[in-house]
Amino acid sequence: MQARQQTPVIKPPTRNGVSPSRVFLPVGDWRTYEDFLAARIPAVSPEEWRQRVSQGEVMDATGKSLRPGQAYRHGSLLYYYRSLPPEVPIPFTETILYQDEWLVVADKPHFLPVIPSGRYLQETLLVRLKRRLNIETLSPIHRIDRETAGIVVFSVRPETRARYQTLFLEQQVQKRYEAIAPYRPDIRLPLLYQSRLVQGSESFMQMKTEEGLPNATTEIHLLESRGNLARYALKPLTGRKHQLRVQMASLGLPIRNDRIYPRLLPEEKDEKTRAEAFAAPLQLLAKTLSFEDPVTRQQRHFESRHQLTL
Repeated sequence: MQARQQTPVIKPPTRNGVSPSRVFLPVGDWRTYEDFLAARIPAVSPEEWRQRVSQGEVMDATGKSLRPGQAYRHGSLLYYYRSLPPEVPIPFTETILYQDEWLVVADKPHFLPVIPSGRYLQETLLVRLKRRLNIETLSPIHRIDRETAGIVVFSVRPETRARYQTLFLEQQVQKRYEAIAPYRPDIRLPLLYQSRLVQGSESFMQMKTEEGLPNATTEIHLLESRGNLARYALKPLTGRKHQLRVQMASLGLPIRNDRIYPRLLPEEKDEKTRAEAFAAPLQLLAKTLSFEDPVTRQQRHFESRHQLTL
């Protein structure tokens, strides 16, 4: 007996810089696709899901828009475009430092997230670059904090993306950050600082140090000092969340204008707190990044144009 030919999956195109999200359709007793989506993704109200379907913003695996009230069938995929209420513009602009057929290297400003998350979608580095360059397959091969400025590298081709990501996973990339923090003449530098970092119990935003086998290592060098402040070079040899920020705070050298360490401040959610934060960005910069390209075998070196000054 001849096997039934499967219908090919057709991913919808990027729309306004946003790639479609997808969700698998499991076995269940939902009456319509809208009922399933409202149960699976409750952050979006049932009324909004019905509106999105009626506007043709939810597609099946063939790329065809669903009809309102269409009976639920399991075993395939749905695609939908994530959307948010109008976002507050982030008044800082990214710079493209380098581009070829394999990579795009951007110089990210402070406050701009790398990828869509939470209340950020259009105002993210990835979506801005997709709109600007019209490259649907663009994807970051590493990330830096929203509050941190500096180098971010993107992969252009899906077939080589894993090879670049492996460089970061296997710590084959040389990274150097700069930071402005208090000057402590009692701390002898350079210093190879090791600590154990774990998720904080009071807030998912914060990491903390605890006793035990170190899992985070950073080289700390003094570049210059002036009065009570100094500019430091930080070379992370591991890649823990908020590693540089936590370790500097643990040493009594909290990075200037850090709104998370050592004390968690409210996120900028209104015009007043945004203006205060934008006027005093975190003084942490992903300054340089170097590696041997796994595809071309060239030595790559990229340097941010941002400057931290005392």
